[in-house]
Amino acid sequence: MNSLGGIFMVFLKQGHLGINENEEVNQYFSLIDRCNKDYLFWDEVKYKKMPNNTSKETFWHGLRAFRKFSSKTISFGKHNFTYFITPHLQELLHKFDLELGGQFGGRNVLLDQDKNQYLISSIMEEAIASSQIEGAVTTRKVAKEMLRQNHTPKDRSQQMILNNYWTIRYLSEIKFQDMTPELLCEIQSKITKNALDNPEYEGKFRDSDDVNIVNSIDGEIVHTPPKVEELNELIKTLCSFFNEDIEGSFIHPIVKASILHFMIAYIHPFVDGNGRTARTIFYWYLLKKRYWLVEYLSISRIMAKSKTSYYKSFVYTETDDNDLTYFIHYQLNTLKQALEGLQTYIRKKIQEKRQMIDFQKLFNVNTRQAIILKELHDNPDWVFNVKEIENRNGVSNQTARADIIGLIELGYIEISKVNAKEQKYYKSNQFDELLKRGNKIPNPIKLS
Repeated sequence: MNSLGGIFMVFLKQGHLGINENEEVNQYFSLIDRCNKDYLFWDEVKYKKMPNNTSKETFWHGLRAFRKFSSKTISFGKHNFTYFITPHLQELLHKFDLELGGQFGGRNVLLDQDKNQYLISSIMEEAIASSQIEGAVTTRKVAKEMLRQNHTPKDRSQQMILNNYWTIRYLSEIKFQDMTPELLCEIQSKITKNALDNPEYEGKFRDSDDVNIVNSIDGEIVHTPPKVEELNELIKTLCSFFNEDIEGSFIHPIVKASILHFMIAYIHPFVDGNGRTARTIFYWYLLKKRYWLVEYLSISRIMAKSKTSYYKSFVYTETDDNDLTYFIHYQLNTLKQALEGLQTYIRKKIQEKRQMIDFQKLFNVNTRQAIILKELHDNPDWVFNVKEIENRNGVSNQTARADIIGLIELGYIEISKVNAKEQKYYKSNQFDELLKRGNKIPNPIKLS
């Protein structure tokens, strides 16, 4: 057979007849399955061993024909895209349906206070990582301290992180609203507040075509967004795509969220902040579709560790005739890693909680106070304020103050006045002696 496209048609005919005798066809399709599992692009396919001395170019042509045959088409204005839900992606979508919107960790396993702590921590992680993808330069430790202690941002990087943090919290409040051009601008405005070179671009669609996306390594242009004259129609289509589920044209919500993420980056409606806006839209849409556990995931943290693959998924999509499957594949595998990370985190926290109960009983304090004592025991130089305890434990300012006052009265912590209004707290001189009066101190636990 001279082309894989011809072999593909033979395979289809054999499938209809229930015949599976052509070993050559089986070899080709075994390789197709392997290439589609990781949805490989030409730069990796060309290194695969070809069956029966078939040329790599011929196989690539046939693989693309197979993908096109199995794909669905979607349009935004005059821009057409395709996507193919491979068996691997179907498996992941089934897993997410069960665990992101189902009973994983069960709502009865995570107590309300625990949920609040997990939620605050995950939002912080997401805000930090999403900003780092866009160039924010700071450490997680410094960024978390800023957020927990409610410090004023010291530089643009910290401002980006603070903006992301409050924008994500805002989306949780409006998660069931429809998207409009005005709301999209409002989200971008919140994300970019006081963090743009030119403040006039906050909350405003770009008004020129003087925008290109370049490779940060060699400066090569990798994407030229649609013309400004197309923006109104594209944004209108994007909002309709977000808000409406067309009967007879079902798209799985997680696939749809991934397409929304890609399209914000592709359309590039703003001068700056498009990447951060795109990632928050992905998050928002899944919350709207009641994938409640997404609130507890830090997807951008995984992306920040695989930035090259993240950018390649955009490039591959556009290079290969707007095949969105590259980006969808990347996004779903990132979501899988984020979910696995949360599962590990929750198992760790459940174990920590069991140990914390022992700590609580040992020193006759409440659970929140036990958390403070444990952190001081494991990190003797820790200095904190009321706002940080409020954020860490997910409690009101009054409750945080009451917990701290109780520990001061017991002699575990001391006060240092920063100014007339602000006070800091730290381990007292008698802290270690007071702890030694107990029978056994639990093994060190590093609290996030």
